[in-house]
Amino acid sequence: MHSPAPQPDRHPLAVQHPELDDAAIRLLVEMFYGRAREDALIGPIFNRTVEDWDEHIGRISDFWSSMVLKTGRYSGAPMRPHLLLDLHGPHFDRWLQLFEVTARDLFPPELAELFIIRARRIADSFEMGIASTRGDIVQPRHSV
Repeated sequence: MHSPAPQPDRHPLAVQHPELDDAAIRLLVEMFYGRAREDALIGPIFNRTVEDWDEHIGRISDFWSSMVLKTGRYSGAPMRPHLLLDLHGPHFDRWLQLFEVTARDLFPPELAELFIIRARRIADSFEMGIASTRGDIVQPRHSV
């Protein structure tokens, strides 16, 4: 079986997988948000918060591209917008459920798992950060 040649312009810590590129990441983000927008629990939050879906999907695609492909295209403080929302444990749980299903629908198991592990760490970080600003104590629940 033919393996693609290594790409010399890729960051040495970038995930190397034949099915992983910016187009695949964008598809993941688009499919996830399509599902999230229709969800009874988290859909209303997204739909009242996001004003420009094309811009949002592009920004989140850049975020994930920077996370896994080390492209460096995302710059910003991802926690800040989430601090303004009234998010609680069930919101993070549902976000992860939808994200995990979407990753598994699109990617082979080893690649889906890479996204899922990172998403769980992000969810824990955001949930703990939001809780700490409220003065609540929350233990990590999603990271493996």
